[in-house]
Amino acid sequence: MKIVIQCAARKDHAAGLMKTRDGKPVLFVADPARAPATTHHLYARPDDLAENGKTWRDVLLDYNANPAGNPLGLSQAWLLYRHGAYAALVERFGTDKIFILSAGWGLIRADFLTPVYDITFSAQAEPFKNRKAHDVYDDLNLLERRDTEPVVFFGGKGYLPLFCRLTADYAGRRIAAFNSATEPQADGVRFVRYRTTTRTNWHYEAVNAFLNGTLVLS
Repeated sequence: MKIVIQCAARKDHAAGLMKTRDGKPVLFVADPARAPATTHHLYARPDDLAENGKTWRDVLLDYNANPAGNPLGLSQAWLLYRHGAYAALVERFGTDKIFILSAGWGLIRADFLTPVYDITFSAQAEPFKNRKAHDVYDDLNLLERRDTEPVVFFGGKGYLPLFCRLTADYAGRRIAAFNSATEPQADGVRFVRYRTTTRTNWHYEAVNAFLNGTLVLS
């Protein structure tokens, strides 16, 4: 089984950032034009062009392919997010079975070296951080689509369309937890309800229930 969990707003801000050629840190956001003014770093979208003619997304892929000691101090994705659910999943299943659905980067492995970023599907976030459904992103998909293991998704309804789109041609079964009164509809996805009165970040409770065996997703 493979597990996909959505990203989190709370990140380890001591983790590394991408940098320009002259060493200026880059903070990735959904809308740089609406971000607060600063001289401390450069705002950019993941698919903006970097200084070498590649997008920052391609630069990050190159960095992961040849980290050369990780001089920027980028964090493995599962360590970037501060909630304990990510560590608990990795401890149980290992980094090769856990994937993060990132609003900035797409579907990435738990061990993918990831810079600090502020991009989310949450409508409650500040406008410069909020990725809207119609925004164009060249999302990564590091889940092998020919794999036949079941893949389970933990995440809110704002992230569900991206999960469905990026796994549309996945060969294995797709299962998603939900807690809304109305069951979501998506071709080829089996939905399993997790009942809770929690409305914000309920999926962390669902992860705990899954790990202790009270929520069965199969």
